[in-house]
Amino acid sequence: MKAVALTAAARPVYGASVSTSLRLTDRAGRRLLATAVTGSGLVFLDGTVANVALPRIGTELDAELAGLQWVVNGYTLALASLILVGGSLGDRLGRKRVFGWGTVGFALASVLVAVAPTIELLVAARVLQGVAAALLTPGSLALLQAGFHPDDRMKAIGAWTGMLGVATAGGPVLGGWLVGIDWRIAFWINLPIAALVLWLLRTAPESRDAEAAGRYDVAGLLLAPIALAGITWALTAWPGQGAPAAAVVGVVAGVAFVVAQRHASHPMTPPKLFASRVFTVINLVTLFVYAALAGSMFFLAVYLQVTAGWTPLEAGAATVPVSVVMLFLASWFGGYATRHGARTPMVAGALVLAAGLALLALAPDRPNFLLHILPGVLLQGFGLSMLVAPLTGTVLAAVPDSRSGVASGINNAVSRTAGLLAIAALPLLVGLSGDDYRIPHQVADAYRASMWWCAGWVLVGAALTFVGLRPDRQRR
Repeated sequence: MKAVALTAAARPVYGASVSTSLRLTDRAGRRLLATAVTGSGLVFLDGTVANVALPRIGTELDAELAGLQWVVNGYTLALASLILVGGSLGDRLGRKRVFGWGTVGFALASVLVAVAPTIELLVAARVLQGVAAALLTPGSLALLQAGFHPDDRMKAIGAWTGMLGVATAGGPVLGGWLVGIDWRIAFWINLPIAALVLWLLRTAPESRDAEAAGRYDVAGLLLAPIALAGITWALTAWPGQGAPAAAVVGVVAGVAFVVAQRHASHPMTPPKLFASRVFTVINLVTLFVYAALAGSMFFLAVYLQVTAGWTPLEAGAATVPVSVVMLFLASWFGGYATRHGARTPMVAGALVLAAGLALLALAPDRPNFLLHILPGVLLQGFGLSMLVAPLTGTVLAAVPDSRSGVASGINNAVSRTAGLLAIAALPLLVGLSGDDYRIPHQVADAYRASMWWCAGWVLVGAALTFVGLRPDRQRR
């Protein structure tokens, strides 16, 4: 199969003609980038805040580990299940319009999270947040892919990746400080950010797929969440009552989803996209890398507070160096991938990321930040800077511009599904359940084992990249 060049000009998209092929040097281009970054930052910020807030939520609402898992997984389940629908709606109805709908919905759902009186209602509100995020998230990258000139797309995506480091850096610090006062305040912060996103969005160019038509894939819409919910419930509750039945339901629904996509006239996940070797390989790499990221961040936040005895602010601030490094380096590596190819920086980045996770696995029960946490966190930042922008740019470049919404939706769905399954499976794999997350030495053992699992998953991603992508000189 002919390799897809990263800088190849693709078919024009309705609403993204030559006149709206923006450049990063243009004022309008910088504003579009700011819109995409702030919208995505809203979602990223909320995710980091949720992780830092988990121990305080568990104490105030008297929740067990399974309940805390569902605070994260309820949100991720809705997002992963519906993000393909969000990407498809953006392609059909307008990416700017659907992006705005998601922003408004996310703000309203955040209010429900902030006032939830029980763990059950909190999880329900987080599910609604996930539904709104499914409309917002794929539109962010689709706006960049459709709006920017082909020569600037990888740079814009790299800048998007690096600037999101501000939100990712600010999330743990701001969230940790607010959680230290009251974890509910940490979710109220979404309202002013959402208002800023809507203000920036006013001048963004609209784009859509002029060829998108036909009925929606109702079977896919129903089967995807059933499959993910069944598998996630089984992993979270295993070996409790109902877990085997949930696993069977999830697997059967998953198989039915694949069959339905192959026979649907307008599938939610077009099988023909996976005819591209690059698209398929990059999504597999995404699965393993983002499973490692979600699992490691989940356990690091709990370990630093429960075992190490750090405050929420201190635990949140520990990961700031990751974001700072990405802020300065991710755009440069995006440009490098445009000029020289994505394979080398992706493989190198995965290896560095795995080394960082391995260093974190060696931390003692009472870690010193400079000696035991900072080196691993810095390696994480370097690895992600090399890996994320080329990965994201390559998966979007592997499809025509007219399908950028659904391609972004698929890749986001894969990353969110990876996080969903990792957070559900890792406690089972490392033997943590019930109220064990309140016991420092049990959390420490589970944390170290989880970091080794995550490092192994990243190495699988490196191997898939090395084998699945052609050498950079051949791709150019």
